[in-house]
Amino acid sequence: MKRSSGAGRLTALSTMMAGVLMASAACGSLAPSERSVTPAAGALPQVAGGDTRLAGPKAASADARLAGSAAAGSGSSGAETAVERCRTGALAARVGAVDAGAGQRYAPLVVTNRSARTCWVYGFVGLIMIDRNGDALRTRTRRESVQPHRVTLRPGAGAHARLHWTEVPSGRETRCPAAARLMIIPPDEVAHLEIPFTAAVCDDGRLDITPMAPGTRL
Repeated sequence: MKRSSGAGRLTALSTMMAGVLMASAACGSLAPSERSVTPAAGALPQVAGGDTRLAGPKAASADARLAGSAAAGSGSSGAETAVERCRTGALAARVGAVDAGAGQRYAPLVVTNRSARTCWVYGFVGLIMIDRNGDALRTRTRRESVQPHRVTLRPGAGAHARLHWTEVPSGRETRCPAAARLMIIPPDEVAHLEIPFTAAVCDDGRLDITPMAPGTRL
């Protein structure tokens, strides 16, 4: 790949990053079934056993007083204990052991929750390869047809996506550009992680990837 320098290189990298961020956000968003639903205000559970003595406004008032007493006694709220999405700053990343055969390469792209709080990841990451001179290489990220699922990560736990690429030149390729590092944008995030990634990726920079899944191995 022909390299650029100075302002031109910065512009090219910024344009590539913008495209990757849009794709990562679009594919990392929660599916409708994954979104939480908050009950409407005033909705109360039905009284079991057909007892109608607590029906109507008086029941609502009584239930409200009971709920207030319970909340005051517990000293916590649902908002305080809710599990949020893993932010980039809470994650560490690495590429695991590479499985090689017949020009094909497979490896787990592992993200680990390095924070002190439980969080979750969902969907696909964004990727940009960098060469040893710090220049962005053409990166064609292809998402596998696999249904994403939310993966909850306790502190220290990890999730992985399966990376696949080929090191056999195809078409008019005579050699494949060598990557030295990999920029990773977690799902729905803007900030990125950058890790070592030594590979000669053929097929015009194609990297196949699956959505995040539990565990750190393929």
